[in-house]
Amino acid sequence: MTTPHSTPGTTDSGLIKWSFAAAVAARTTPAGPTPPARAMQQAVASMRHHAETSVDHVHRISGLEAARDLRDAPVVVVDRAGWAKANAATFAALLEPAMNELAGRYRARGRGSNELTQWIGSRATAAEAGAILAFLSTKVLGQYDPYAGLTSPEAARRNPGGRLMIVAPNVLEVERELNVEPEDFRLWVCLHEQTHRVQFAAAPWLRNHMLGTIQDLSSSMTGDVDQLKARMGRAVAAVGGQVKGRRRDDDDLLGPMSAVLGDRERELMSSAVATMSLLEGHANWVMDNVDSSVVSSVKTIRRRFDRRRDLQSPGQRVIRKFLGLDAKAKQYVQGQKFVTEVIDSAGLEGFNRVWDHAGNLPTEAEIRDPQSWVPRVLKP
Repeated sequence: MTTPHSTPGTTDSGLIKWSFAAAVAARTTPAGPTPPARAMQQAVASMRHHAETSVDHVHRISGLEAARDLRDAPVVVVDRAGWAKANAATFAALLEPAMNELAGRYRARGRGSNELTQWIGSRATAAEAGAILAFLSTKVLGQYDPYAGLTSPEAARRNPGGRLMIVAPNVLEVERELNVEPEDFRLWVCLHEQTHRVQFAAAPWLRNHMLGTIQDLSSSMTGDVDQLKARMGRAVAAVGGQVKGRRRDDDDLLGPMSAVLGDRERELMSSAVATMSLLEGHANWVMDNVDSSVVSSVKTIRRRFDRRRDLQSPGQRVIRKFLGLDAKAKQYVQGQKFVTEVIDSAGLEGFNRVWDHAGNLPTEAEIRDPQSWVPRVLKP
């Protein structure tokens, strides 16, 4: 397996020590399945092979020419600690501008940065972030990171098209748990992640569009520490209400996050969530529409995979709600429904107009009502 060559950006506000978060995650995450060395080498080679060959299948299924012979991003097979390290570096690159802005705002108000750092607690907050990364590192099967090139100049040269990671221990664990054909399952997972890579290649504007939304949102949400404290409290209360059954947000793709957002932030988050629903739904549509001659057990894999999610322990449900993973699952489902309905009514070519420019992205309301997107974008 490969350890991603990425380190947190050099610009450091000191508010969150992301390198420490990565170290905490690496120390606390369980290793996962550890087959004999030769068996692990064979499994890693298999995953890398399927990651490479899946691009041609995505091209055929999606109809996106950007997938033809696409070789713009490296494929790395990592362990859980490697995934956590890579994501800590990306979070640093994405969030540090907002952290720097927050520190500057404090200094401008005559409030020392030490006061701010004391509340956020650079190492304490990093430890909490590391614990979250450790938990997530046991759940993620694969990930396409379009922002891997932001972490350092070296990474920008090496990863101009982002980076695709397959988390080997998790793939091995789930394929055994589901009792499915390993080669089929590995290709099925890779189809999803390579579809994300193809999406960003088909829509070169998408990377900067999403980056702008992320940075605007993070800047807005960290604008005032006192408000941030109150928002965190409301988020925890919202999770508690959902867990105890007092609050149901079945139609809210934002989940508990809705409790911490102002009007402008809700607008930004709604846009981001709608886009993520599209991307995840489209990737799910591709992986589920692979021909049975390629993945013979595709229907069995999907049925058992969905059933696995329904068999969570109460403790897992609490954690998933707190981290917004249930809301994320809704994005997959509603996004796939959107893609399916649009393709059924407008055809694959009509749906693929969504990648032309940002104005064609669906809104959150259109994700729920796909037929309202069709006349807006595909009007005569």
